Amino acid sequence: MTDSAKPNASPFSFTPYEEIEGEEYMNERQLKHFENILNNWKAELMHEVDRTVHHMQDDAANFPDPNDRATQESEFSLELRTRDRERRLIKKIDESLKTIESGDYGFCESCGIDIGIRRLEARPTATLCIDCKTLDEIREKQMS
Repeated sequence: MTDSAKPNASPFSFTPYEEIEGEEYMNERQLKHFENILNNWKAELMHEVDRTVHHMQDDAANFPDPNDRATQESEFSLELRTRDRERRLIKKIDESLKTIESGDYGFCESCGIDIGIRRLEARPTATLCIDCKTLDEIREKQMS
């Protein structure tokens, strides 16, 4: 197991990739580094999903007091919204893992240039280089 694949580690507790001078971008070693990060992140999110299901099953109670019942329903609702966001994130992680398999990972889907090691370590599911993402955000701001 490599340093970037520590069991039970947070998705962002990994050893940053150390580039070797002259190495090819998105070589096998780099792809393995990001595959480990993405798989660890996905495993942690899946663990949280399981935890939520057990928590809701174990803590579900029919409180006679309407305020207690409302508080519990509000907590469950917040937790379900969080899990829904994480479900969408798991989908993005799966898409990123597929791009690793296809050999397209690490390249901007808009302009085709390298996204960059550090940007991918900060946001492993990034599909746009920083320039295209900035332009995308500016366009989004102007549309709203």
